[in-house]
Order: sequence, then C-alpha cells, then structure tokens
Amino acid sequence: MAHANPELIQALRRTAQKLSSGNPYQWGHMGSCNCGNLAQELTQLSKAQIHEFAMQGRGDWREQVEEFCPTSGLPMDLLIADMLNHGLTTSDLQNLERLSDKKVLARIPLERRDKMRHNYRDDVMLYLNEWADQLEEELLPNIKLDLSFMNEEKVETKLVAI
Repeated sequence: MAHANPELIQALRRTAQKLSSGNPYQWGHMGSCNCGNLAQELTQLSKAQIHEFAMQGRGDWREQVEEFCPTSGLPMDLLIADMLNHGLTTSDLQNLERLSDKKVLARIPLERRDKMRHNYRDDVMLYLNEWADQLEEELLPNIKLDLSFMNEEKVETKLVAI
C-alpha cells in the first residue's frame, strides 16, 4: 500500500478534480487512462509524452509495471520509478488501473461498489477520492504539532508616542 504523504494525497485529489472538470479520459490510452492521469499529475508529463514512453514497451500499465526494472533506463521505467518515489507501490499502480484495491473498495457502499467499472470516469474519480481519504486517515495520527508556544506568557507590547 502507498506510503501516505501529503503530496500523494493532494495529487490523487487533483487528479480526481481534473477528471471531474473534463480532463481527457480514455482507458485504452496509456497517457489518459487511470494511471496515465495520475502520472500526469505526479510527473508533469503530458498525456502524449506518457503514451509515447509506454509505446516503447509492451502491454498496458499492469504489464509494464510487472516488467518494471528500475535500472533499465527505459523512459516508461523511469516514469514508473518517479511515481514510486512519490509513495506509490507497483501494486498500487496495478490496482488503480483496474480499480481493484480491496481496502479502497471496502470504503465504497456495496450497492455502488458492485456497479463500478474500471474504465468509467466517474468510478475512477470516486476511487481516487476514497483512496486519498484512506491515506489521509493513515497520515493524520502520525502528525504531531508543537503547540508549546500557546502556553508561553503573552508578551504585552505598548506603543509609545514620541
């Protein structure tokens, strides 16, 4: 499961928002599918660049992730490595492409979950938002705030007219 961090959580939310606002979505296009849209957000590459990188390899995202080699130097492997550096795992990418992570799906009401399709924009947006919520819930208990400054005596200042 992904390493919960604010940057990844925001990227998931921005990806869902952009899809909601009409960002290109085409499940069969490596640069504008589920993973392709998140890759655009994390790497700042265009859908065309991502698709071009993917076409140098074989298969869809699931297959390319299975064949991922961090030392190959292939553009798609470099792109996947960049996404992993943002806290994702290879399993996360495979699950995103098929909307299949059981923990994320368990958060979605059964009647909605049973009707989800991995290649339907609205279902992808729902999945991304639920995943972001899940990661945020994992992250929040680990955040410690130093509020000791609130216990210090208030320093009173006076303005003196000269």
